[in-house]
Amino acid sequence: MAHQEVLPLAGIKVVEFTHMVMGPAAGGILADLGAEVTKVEPFEGDNTRRLQGSGAGYFTMYNRNKRSLALDLKSPEGRDLALRLIDEADVVIENFRHGAMDRLGFGYAALRERNPGLIYCSLKGFLSGPYEHRTALDEVTQMMGGLAYMTGLPDRPLRAGTSVIDITGGMFGVIAILSALQQRHSTGHGQHVTSSLFETTAFLVGQHMAQQAVTGEEPPPMSVRRSAWSVYDIFHSAEGERVFVGVVSDTLWRAFCSEFQLSDFAEDASLASNAGRVAARERILPRINALFGSLPKEELMARLDRAGIPFAPINKPADLFTDPHLNAAGGLVEVTLENGQHAHLPALPVEFDGRRPGLRRDLPKAGQHSIEVARALGLSDAQIEALVEHGVLRGSRLEDPVH
Repeated sequence: MAHQEVLPLAGIKVVEFTHMVMGPAAGGILADLGAEVTKVEPFEGDNTRRLQGSGAGYFTMYNRNKRSLALDLKSPEGRDLALRLIDEADVVIENFRHGAMDRLGFGYAALRERNPGLIYCSLKGFLSGPYEHRTALDEVTQMMGGLAYMTGLPDRPLRAGTSVIDITGGMFGVIAILSALQQRHSTGHGQHVTSSLFETTAFLVGQHMAQQAVTGEEPPPMSVRRSAWSVYDIFHSAEGERVFVGVVSDTLWRAFCSEFQLSDFAEDASLASNAGRVAARERILPRINALFGSLPKEELMARLDRAGIPFAPINKPADLFTDPHLNAAGGLVEVTLENGQHAHLPALPVEFDGRRPGLRRDLPKAGQHSIEVARALGLSDAQIEALVEHGVLRGSRLEDPVH
C-alpha cells in the first residue's frame, strides 16, 4: 500500500506536538493509515531523538511516515507559521504537561476559535479528577494501576517489558480521534478528546478486578497464578529449548492426546472436562514434561502445529528480525537510521483487503520538511529564507530538492 490515495485516512491533516512514546505512537498510527502528519519539533529537534539506553528506539519506531517541521515556537514568526498550519488541520495531538500548550498559545480554547472543526487530542497522565495535575510516566501508572503487581512476583512488582501503557494509551487516543472525526460529519464541529496513562492501565487490569468481583478472591500476580487449564506452561525440548504450550479446550485436549498417542489420557473419563484436568495437573504435567523432553524442538513444534495446538518458542525481540512470518508479507518496514544504516521494524498490525500499510516517508531528519511545509502554506522563497537566516525555521537550502 505505497500510495496515499488507497489508505483509509488519506486527506486527513494532523499536526503533532509530541515527544517520547505516547504522542508519537498516536501520530504514527494515523500516519501509517494515510494521514498527512506534520511533526512540529523544537528548532534543535525533538529531544527523544537523542535518548540512549532503553529509549534509543523510541523515535525510530514511532515517527515514520511523518513530515518534520522544526520551528522556534517562542518567536512570533514561528508561532504564526504553526498557527497557519493548524488552521488547515483536522487534528492536533499533544502530550506535554498540563498548561504547556496554553502558555505557548496552542491550547484548545485558542485554537478552536480559529478552527471550529479541529479535533484536539491531549494525551496525559490522568483524566479529570484529583490526580489530573500530576505528571506521570508509563512506569508510574503501571505501578499505581496494579499492572506491575500482576506482572511480577508477590513481593517484587515488575513493569511490563515494553512501553505497553504509552502505546495502548496512544491507541485509545487514536480511537477517540477517529470517533470525533466521525461525529464531526454530522455536527460540523470539532472537540477536545483526551486519553491517559492511568485510566489505560486501569482498563487493562480490569479483567483482574472483574475476576475478584466474580470469585470474591484477590487475584495473585500472574507469575504465581492458579492456571485455568491443565496444560498451559513452558516446557523444555530435548535440546533444553523452551516452548510454551496451551491446551485450552476439550476439543484441543482430544487433538493433543491423539497427536502424541496419549490414549490412556484420552480414554480417562475424569479428564474429559477442563475442570477434571485442572484437578489432575499434578498427574498430567510430569508425563507431558517427560514426553516433550524426549522430542527435538522442531519436531515438537511441528506436531503441535499439525494438531492445531497453541504454542510458541520463547523468543527475544532480536529473533523477530528474521521471523519468516513477519518477513513474508510486509510485516516489517525498512527505515533508515540516523547513521545511514537500515533497520526492519514492525508494520502497523492490520490489513486492508489483505494488504499492510507500509512506508510512504522514511524517518525524517529534524526540519527536513520545513521548507516544503512553508511553501505549501503560501510563503515565498524570500520569506522562507529570511526565517531560516533568523533562526526561526530550520530547513535545507532553498535550492535543495524537497524530499
